[in-house]
Amino acid sequence: MRDNGRYGPPSPSAAGLKALAVTLEYAQKNTGIVRALHVLSSANQKSGFDCPGCAWPDPESRTLAEFCENGAKAILDESTRKRVTAEFFAQHSIEDLKGKSERWLNEQGRITEPMILRPGKAHYEPLSYSAAFSVISRALLSFAPEQVAFYTSGRASNEAAFLLSLLTRKYGTNNLPDCSNLCHESSGVALKESLGIGKGTVRLSDFTKAGLIFVIGQNPGSNHPRMLTSLRDAKRNGATIVSINPLIETGLRKFAHPQEPAALLQGGEDISDQFVRVRVNGDQALFRGINKALLALEPNCPTCIDRTFIKKYTEGIDGVEEKIRATPWEQITKESGVPQEEIEGLARLSSQSKGTICCWAMGLTQHQNAVAAIQEVTNYLLLTGNMGRAGAGACPVRGHSNVQGDRTMGIACTLPEPYVKNLDSELKIKAPTTPGLDTVATILAMANKKIRALLSLGGNFLSASPDTEFTEIALAECDLTVQISTKLNRSHLITGKTAIILPCLGRTEIDQTSQGKQFVTVENSMGIVHSSQGNLKPAHRDLKGEPTIIAELGAALFLSDSEAGALPWNALAQNYDAVRDLIERVVPGFDSFNKRVRQPGGFELPNGPRQRHFTTVSGKAQFIRSSLSRIEVEKGELLLMTVRSHDQFNTTVYTDNDRYRGVHGTRKVLLMNARDLKARGLASGDPLTVTSHHTASDGQKDKRTLHGLVALSYDVPAGSAVAYFPEANPLIFLESFAARSRTPSSKSIRITVSRESK
Repeated sequence: MRDNGRYGPPSPSAAGLKALAVTLEYAQKNTGIVRALHVLSSANQKSGFDCPGCAWPDPESRTLAEFCENGAKAILDESTRKRVTAEFFAQHSIEDLKGKSERWLNEQGRITEPMILRPGKAHYEPLSYSAAFSVISRALLSFAPEQVAFYTSGRASNEAAFLLSLLTRKYGTNNLPDCSNLCHESSGVALKESLGIGKGTVRLSDFTKAGLIFVIGQNPGSNHPRMLTSLRDAKRNGATIVSINPLIETGLRKFAHPQEPAALLQGGEDISDQFVRVRVNGDQALFRGINKALLALEPNCPTCIDRTFIKKYTEGIDGVEEKIRATPWEQITKESGVPQEEIEGLARLSSQSKGTICCWAMGLTQHQNAVAAIQEVTNYLLLTGNMGRAGAGACPVRGHSNVQGDRTMGIACTLPEPYVKNLDSELKIKAPTTPGLDTVATILAMANKKIRALLSLGGNFLSASPDTEFTEIALAECDLTVQISTKLNRSHLITGKTAIILPCLGRTEIDQTSQGKQFVTVENSMGIVHSSQGNLKPAHRDLKGEPTIIAELGAALFLSDSEAGALPWNALAQNYDAVRDLIERVVPGFDSFNKRVRQPGGFELPNGPRQRHFTTVSGKAQFIRSSLSRIEVEKGELLLMTVRSHDQFNTTVYTDNDRYRGVHGTRKVLLMNARDLKARGLASGDPLTVTSHHTASDGQKDKRTLHGLVALSYDVPAGSAVAYFPEANPLIFLESFAARSRTPSSKSIRITVSRESK
């Protein structure tokens, strides 16, 4: 086996001149410079389109280039001039395409017309949208509602997500798995129980008012690069920034803003003041330790614990305080991997802070104890009164640009009572009461032939899901799979007996219907709803917007629905204002939706904790008591976490380089500590067989094996290992997920490694 990768030291800083050069190179390859400048100039502007790359909010005052390197790649990738036509599918069989890489599939360009793969056929064939809707509606009407699932990607707009929510409930099921099940579901579950709302509590302006910012289990330099500007501004205003992560990520070392010549010449500005090298899955223990140290400081530091806030606004402190005090330091340091002195130093930093923000991403959410870990962080914020005041609060940083908005629009396996009530009173839709299937449950149900059809609104269901080989088998058991997509991906090739591709407009394109130019809306990570309107000519004149596709499918599915008050599906397909009028009637917080969203910058949704109003049963924030838990590894095992590279957005890989980590030309690597390599008789560059291990609740043991990775010595804590997503997804067991949120535990996988025969 030959290793084609090149390895060097990690990049010393994020962004900078290299980011500019790489972006220009990518633009030249995909769109040409003139087209690139045209489309990028409208990205994240108040009258432009929302970048599909991430959900980080836009500042009130915006620069001419209000995007980052990875956002530019996402935009240019969608704006490519390359096309996938009927002729392409005639030339390439399914078996041929299965042999291509995910990157190659994406690079072929935009899909231009609906396609169908009929049972037993080797090639996709073209058909019209109306014919596709007819095939889909006939199939859905032949199934019981509980036999169908509707998956949603976080790139879908509010309008498309709301229409899919209506269609699904009217059809008669709550089977609405979505990408949030795979990433921030743990955040929603934890915060809803603690604060009464499953969202973050900070505004963008809080960053310049904070005294201390914890960045936990997050790599903003690659996954949310525009966040680095907010961290830099916080730093300039005197904030202390602490990175809590097994890896020292480049973006949290130095940041060179590409639009600031001084920063470029100086090689960037320092971002983090301190790196806390927590062991994989050690965050819950770390924050238990910070809370314990703060309680110990309280006799000599009365402001370390905010007793006034606790008494007035919270419940449950007694049991939680007792639990914290009773947890021995030996357990805390062992499970966190952080010395007691370092943890006590973090508590002292906290005691001196005028306001503290805790940010986190999937390094915190994708563990079996993820909900408890997030609630340990929330307990810290409540103990210190860092909730509902300037420069303080909880900040889960979401990836997909509208993953939070999709949940607000009803993309969930259960609905909040006000939403259900309004569906009935306003739209005469009796929402089903049986909870639906999440992503993990949907995969199991497909494998057991209980789900017979899967319709996906965007995304790459197969590659994003855990246990890849099992998921492939499950998808193949379906009678019908439908993908609403812009570009090819692996989910178009591993399909049900019949498969349909419905190509759609991208975020960057003009959406013109019979009622004129349309726009859509999104909700960012901090609850701001704003408009998004593309400026490019569509990749094909017949392409439809996602809301139009969902509404026209609704018209076909409910063709015989002529009772009074029936939804005007065809009219909704042509007029997105009419969709927003329905949203206003059903979803709390969207009063005067069409008027307010036309205001420059949009509007802010209600967020009770910002005013210290907690919509829990008692009306108070809840301290949550939990026991420390950790993944117990057996002798010889390592704990693996999956990560994304710098040249990647979700499952879309732009190149095989990860220059921030010094990896070039390959993604098939396993980053390991030098001591762990030596202990196993391995060296950097050795080919590896990686085996994951799982013990089920009944004691049964199982394993998965992945070949073809290469060992790479890297600054990873001993006992830990790192591999790329989605390449390492075959190692993630479907049955290994977070308690209560059921998010796959992609950041804590027990593995063994051995040298592979050449």
